[in-house]
Amino acid sequence: MPRSPRLFPLLLLLLPPLAAGLGTRGAGGRRPECGPCSPERCPAPGRCAAPGIAARDECGCCARCLGPEGARCGGRAGTRCGPGLVCASRAAGTAPEGTGLCVCAQRGAVCGSDGRSYPSVCALRLRAQHAPRAHPGHLHKARDGPCEFAPVVVLPPRSVHNVTGTQAHLSCKVRAVPAPVITWRKVTQSPEGTQVLEDLPGDHVNIAVQVQGGPSDHEARAWILIHPLRKEDEGVYQCHSANVVGEAQSHGTVTVTDLRS
Repeated sequence: MPRSPRLFPLLLLLLPPLAAGLGTRGAGGRRPECGPCSPERCPAPGRCAAPGIAARDECGCCARCLGPEGARCGGRAGTRCGPGLVCASRAAGTAPEGTGLCVCAQRGAVCGSDGRSYPSVCALRLRAQHAPRAHPGHLHKARDGPCEFAPVVVLPPRSVHNVTGTQAHLSCKVRAVPAPVITWRKVTQSPEGTQVLEDLPGDHVNIAVQVQGGPSDHEARAWILIHPLRKEDEGVYQCHSANVVGEAQSHGTVTVTDLRS
């Protein structure tokens, strides 16, 4: 079957672009502007911030450090980011034009198989490169998000002493993943001598409680305010926190001096 004469002019139109595209790199995949590789002319290699991700330059000749997560990139220096990282521009005016920071292409914290939380999967991979290799795949991503752990009291309530008619304020800070439920309780005793935990504020019109997340990630703070302070408010107050992993508690004592006596 004879070829259509219309195809020949079409091929002539396509050949120049194809030829130009094929000629962008020389033999061996090297860029023509690179020239022959002369390792003795390469600058002395500096100490890489992350030795595990050292590489070659664009010409594949001289040793060059790749930027780890959080390193400066772009600009006239031409610093490149390591595997799995991208150069993200920073806000205008905060850095030279065309520069940025190396950030992980996959955003979000991850939980490693070692039970530690990592800010990104890139940080986990870098850690795995330098960690002792017990066996293949020794350190890997267990799941997305930070590792779960039971509440830990970072700042316990401090005992206070005040007089009737004024106020008493207690606070505690807790870290946990997932976020804990924090409650305040007053520790009392029954007529039989057993310990009783009274959830607050309950029916106490002079007691207010508040819980707020932060200021740091996976932290929560809880406050209790007693105003006006009465003699019967004296006692031990418990800050109790719990999540699906476990629970923790800490105590503070309120001492009240009665001005009427």
